[in-house]
Amino acid sequence: MHKPILFIDFDGTLCHDRFWRSLSEEQYKKVQSLLFEENMSFAEEWMKGKHTAEEVNQFLAEQLGIPFEEIWEIFVKDAETMSVPKDVLETIGKLRERYATILITVNMDSFSRFTVPALELSNYFDAISNSYYEGKFKSDNEGEVFRDYIQKYSAPVDRSILIDDSTGACETFRALGGVAYQVTTEEDISHHLTKLNKS
Repeated sequence: MHKPILFIDFDGTLCHDRFWRSLSEEQYKKVQSLLFEENMSFAEEWMKGKHTAEEVNQFLAEQLGIPFEEIWEIFVKDAETMSVPKDVLETIGKLRERYATILITVNMDSFSRFTVPALELSNYFDAISNSYYEGKFKSDNEGEVFRDYIQKYSAPVDRSILIDDSTGACETFRALGGVAYQVTTEEDISHHLTKLNKS
């Protein structure tokens, strides 16, 4: 019998750190505004594989008036030093006996290039799905990326689980027939994993 899949989100679920967090507060706010308010389509294109981290940081360097090398060094260091609780990763590792574990994230090339190897995330997940390489977000085409993995692993969808802080992603997964646990401030990733570990 094929194992169900345990899909786990990264940003806002496993980790709460941010790229460029080591910039000054003023510069950090400017980056957030430039990418995720004024140029949201540019950021979304990046997360779908249409730009590289180098191109984005070059754009930001020009906008902020700082050398590319300076912002690039900060960006890479911040990507490599994101914090994920070790006990959470160990619990996910134990759950691999019962589930195919897939880290599924709407993210950038930098996540796969710098964060995954630095945190050795491949040791805890059977697969890592990054929208940058998938070319699609979780809710695109009514959850096509979820369907693709369920089909690839021949997994029973009704016993497959998503843990994610996104309401939209959870709703999409439930519409496919899966079980979704939404991460909130009251019920974090540890809460949901403990519940699964005991079931």
